[in-house]
Amino acid sequence: MRIGEVVGSVTLSVCHPSLEGATWRIVVPYTRANLEGKSNHREEPLVVLDELQAGVGSRMAFTESAEASAPFYPEQKPIDAYNAAILDSIDL
Repeated sequence: MRIGEVVGSVTLSVCHPSLEGATWRIVVPYTRANLEGKSNHREEPLVVLDELQAGVGSRMAFTESAEASAPFYPEQKPIDAYNAAILDSIDL
């Protein structure tokens, strides 16, 4: 699981039938240095399936790879990243 910040949304004109009605967010992952306030370097953004309605500027915990589709088991969905939680605060 990683932590990132929502910087935008994605609008699809066509999608896989199992993902109709889903919300997609553009998320920039944080590094440990970002979380500690030691760096402003930004990682490459990625697209995350969001069923929790995170807004721009929200911090989220997201899963990637096979773990991203785990909440939908036994159904399989073609996703690479999934919003697992919206974070109110982060303590290191």
